[in-house]
Amino acid sequence: MSASEPPQPLNLDTVAVHRAALSSLSLPPEPPPYHPVNPPPASLPHSKLIPKTRFIVDGFKHADSNFSVSYFLSHFHSDHYTGLSPQWSNGIIYCSSTTANLLHQILKVPQTFIFALPLSQSVLIDGSEVWLIDANHCPGAVQFLFKVPVDNKNDCSSVVRFEKYVHTGDFRFRDEMRNESVLSEFIGADAVFLDTTYCNPKFVFPSQEESIDYIVRAIERIGAENEGEGVIGKKVLFLVATYVIGKERILVEISRRCKRKIHVNGKKMEVLRALGLGESGVFTEDELESDVHVVGWNMLGETWPYFRPNFVKMEEIMSERGYSKVVGFVPTGWTYEVKRNKFAVRTKDSFEIHLVPYSEHSNYEELREYVKLLKPKRVVPTVGADVEKVDSKHARSMQKHFAGLVDEMAIKQEFLMGFLRGGSERVNGEKDCPLTFDKSKEDEVEKSVQELRDCLPNWVTRCQMLDLLSSSDGNVVEAVSNFYEHETEFHEQVLSSTPGTSSLPGNSENEPVLPFESPSVKSINHVENISLSQSFKLSSSGIKKSASSPGKRKRNSDSKGTKRAKAVSTRKSSDSKQHPITKFFNKKMLVSEDSKSEAEVNNSCDDQSRFSADASELYKEEVDQFIQIVNGGESLRSYAATILEKTKGDINTALDAYYKDNTGTTIVDTNDNKRDSSKVIESEFTNQICFVDTCTELSENNEPEIKSDILCAVIPKNNNPVNYVSLPPERYSPVKHACWREGQLAPYLHISRTFDLVEEEKGKLKATSILCNMFRSLLALAPEDVLPAVYLCTNRIAPEHENIVTFYLTLFFLFSPV
Repeated sequence: MSASEPPQPLNLDTVAVHRAALSSLSLPPEPPPYHPVNPPPASLPHSKLIPKTRFIVDGFKHADSNFSVSYFLSHFHSDHYTGLSPQWSNGIIYCSSTTANLLHQILKVPQTFIFALPLSQSVLIDGSEVWLIDANHCPGAVQFLFKVPVDNKNDCSSVVRFEKYVHTGDFRFRDEMRNESVLSEFIGADAVFLDTTYCNPKFVFPSQEESIDYIVRAIERIGAENEGEGVIGKKVLFLVATYVIGKERILVEISRRCKRKIHVNGKKMEVLRALGLGESGVFTEDELESDVHVVGWNMLGETWPYFRPNFVKMEEIMSERGYSKVVGFVPTGWTYEVKRNKFAVRTKDSFEIHLVPYSEHSNYEELREYVKLLKPKRVVPTVGADVEKVDSKHARSMQKHFAGLVDEMAIKQEFLMGFLRGGSERVNGEKDCPLTFDKSKEDEVEKSVQELRDCLPNWVTRCQMLDLLSSSDGNVVEAVSNFYEHETEFHEQVLSSTPGTSSLPGNSENEPVLPFESPSVKSINHVENISLSQSFKLSSSGIKKSASSPGKRKRNSDSKGTKRAKAVSTRKSSDSKQHPITKFFNKKMLVSEDSKSEAEVNNSCDDQSRFSADASELYKEEVDQFIQIVNGGESLRSYAATILEKTKGDINTALDAYYKDNTGTTIVDTNDNKRDSSKVIESEFTNQICFVDTCTELSENNEPEIKSDILCAVIPKNNNPVNYVSLPPERYSPVKHACWREGQLAPYLHISRTFDLVEEEKGKLKATSILCNMFRSLLALAPEDVLPAVYLCTNRIAPEHENIVTFYLTLFFLFSPV
């Protein structure tokens, strides 16, 4: 290798290193780890396991050599190395050289199980690249950067895809970290496992330098004040509370700037020697050589959850060591009081305790700055009340502090790519796009197009797919990412290029479907025939306007809406008219707010249809005015023409007859026969009061057969079908207990039943269990409907950039029978 070539990174196989360590100590070999059937230990928190690996960070008390022998220690603090002892043999411990010395000299961990890694240098461990960078915490503390190779089935190229993770351990962010070249490669990381010790806006304490300056100035000032008093003997004793390891920077600065040695006990000196500071001349074990003494952490008082001074202990130390005054310093962020002075002081008699907000953890603003710098896909809190739980409420609340700083677009892309669209139908009017790739690679291009089609909405054209592949050099993942960054522009291209869209803006057949609409779903503008033998289903586009006056209509809608919200879903899932979930996501409903939102009545009697058509032409202006007055739709045009024909175009008389008709009285129809215009029909499945507007005929068995749109108020019977989604998750079978079968479209009944139960359920855990069962069935039988179901659960029918307001979703819930 020439001198100009960079050295090859160290390549380590942890299993081999571990076996060699066991052999050197004549210990029996452990069972081979990494077996696919060996899951992580049940007690192992997700915040300590690096995804797609078996790397465990600061999780020694959860050690299981059957699962992993690769362990990482961020720093030498007891809450992180718990589980280590002189008998440790469960795996190899990767750490910094300083931490390695402390492990061996202080904890007596066998040297053969400790592997020190260099800072800012790449090391290949079990196939993954690992870097260590300084954490600005205690001596030897590091952050771990992991670059993990992952399988990428969607990528037809031979390029290996990587996922990147940052585990901060305990750290204090500072601006110098921005200049760390290795860290810059992890911008956009898949996740940051973040030290969230002070993840609260009230913790915005000053920098470490400002805190150190305060301590130094206080020692100099108080020392000078007591020099000229002429008191014989010892005067002021300064006490600095520290951990076993940590706060050494304060001690070194006091010694350097105040020209004093620092007194420590034997145990602390042993730690300092392991750190290489024992022979520096800064520290001494002779208490007569210095008036600055280091004491244990809680010697001056308890710091959690608030500071409680221990003046009794201070008095004992003063008497024991022969001083007339004692001044203590407690350097920790926990003592910081944001509404008061930065540096609080507690006094009593000859005692002072200075609460110095010196912290070796990042404060709130520094945490946000670090996340803003890395812009990861997600943040995983590592410190908190219950962050070790998968469904931690505390962790979720802390993640909200970083909203807008993480890469939310990448999160959405990752979520959407998880659901393969599967459909290969082209949008109406799509033309072949000339192949812009090398003919020799035509088969490879076709394979990439098919893979890309599985990841993109059905409305994306082949030409757009080829453009995406061309701009990404054939990388499917990059092409998908580019698409979702400009999804709106692609959709507008399809709209503008689809034949007929410019001349027929209201023609629903020429509009591309929504990204998540199933290709087999028919247009909701198509009118469906409804017979009594089927359970009644009112299409969202077939909503019939109320015929009552505005005042009555408001009161009626309020009462009916309340009853409808409480109705229990009793529709049979086998019903052929049961709408699939994706039908509620058809963009065609947005063409207009009047005529296009209501279906025409195509099943009226033939004679009356011809009669109505003639009347509509004869009294066109009156019919339009009539519909406008009653706030009706196109489905009312035929009925309006019939009334106006009978009243010879007198619109006032027609309106009187119309409102009398809808209050239950009779009117004269076109054949001069009197009949009640409001008929009550009972379904064989539920009690449904249905108001028939125009054409009702008797079938052969003398049962009424509806030939037009019906507005039904559902009144459930007592014999409701069993709703299995309310079963406990361990008893619920996603396939067996679903209300439809594999190969069928997921019915809207599935989600409406779930909403009914969730509305009545007061317990959050039970409601979560019900929703979980609903999504489990969707994932098992209709994964393409998961995303639409998520939107429905969040009171949406499309992403925010689609600009589809929730008003339309509200209409669906109000007028679609459950």
